[in-house]
Amino acid sequence: MYIIAALGNPGKEYENTRHNAGFLAADRMIEKFNLTSASSKFHSVIHEGHIGGERVMLLKPTTFMNKSGVAVGEAINFYKLDPQTQLMVLVDDLAIDCGMIRMRASGSAGGHNGLIDIERALGTRDYPRMRIGIDPRGRIPQVSYVLGRFTEEQRANLNDALIDACDAVECWLTKDLPTAMSRYNSRNG
Repeated sequence: MYIIAALGNPGKEYENTRHNAGFLAADRMIEKFNLTSASSKFHSVIHEGHIGGERVMLLKPTTFMNKSGVAVGEAINFYKLDPQTQLMVLVDDLAIDCGMIRMRASGSAGGHNGLIDIERALGTRDYPRMRIGIDPRGRIPQVSYVLGRFTEEQRANLNDALIDACDAVECWLTKDLPTAMSRYNSRNG
């Protein structure tokens, strides 16, 4: 079994905000791969099913972004999974252009509070993550920018990233992470 953990903030007021790019990718995966709504546990809304023949549990934490580690840590520990090989975190990234994704096997949180909390909960930064670009913020204050909605141009670009996110996760599950990284990171320039 694999866990795909999408980071975002719950609630109507946060829907379609830049900080919820992980949730938007999850919603696209739920639709594309016909994942079923199973339950609410691990402080998350859970969807389950199969992608590329592999059993997956997709988590959308209800803890708010900065406490994402609570949900991810509980699920990983309950199922005794290896976060290095059986976890993929979907997260927004200010340093990447909107429409692009970057997969990594491990790395720093880059100041992202959701990733910082996951590192705290897991005791490691060695877990795969997919960073979904939301564009650099320019002169806009960071909190205002990430909690703001996508522009019309960004929404069009984001759609490309969401398609790639689905395909990249399927490639990770059916092949391996290096193949997915090679194929989808390079597509983005």
